[in-house]
Amino acid sequence: MTFAAPDGAFAGIADGKLPDGAYHCEAYLLGLFLNLGDITIKGNVYSGPSYGWPQQGYNYEMDSNGEIAWLGPLGGFTSGGNSVSLTQATADGPQDASFDIVMRQPDGAFTASTCTITAKQGQ
Repeated sequence: MTFAAPDGAFAGIADGKLPDGAYHCEAYLLGLFLNLGDITIKGNVYSGPSYGWPQQGYNYEMDSNGEIAWLGPLGGFTSGGNSVSLTQATADGPQDASFDIVMRQPDGAFTASTCTITAKQGQ
């Protein structure tokens, strides 16, 4: 028995990869949306977050439950005493892919942000 992949097959949680593209990250703080930059995903490599200038790429891994491990720095999420507590894929469709990042601040407080695909790779 053989199975064919449907036209337009894409990476997903089952494949351990997010769809390629730019993901815009925002946090909701004090009634305002705060722009945290864009993270670019291509294959199993990410760069950013950035505000438009090129960044070095690093590998990431995603388990079968959609939990993402960043294998390099993640801008302000991992600098100044901040650390990533958890990153969870929340949608893996090519048009609505997203993930949430929970960051622990130096004072012990947690901040959550959402990163949503805004441009698929090659568009």
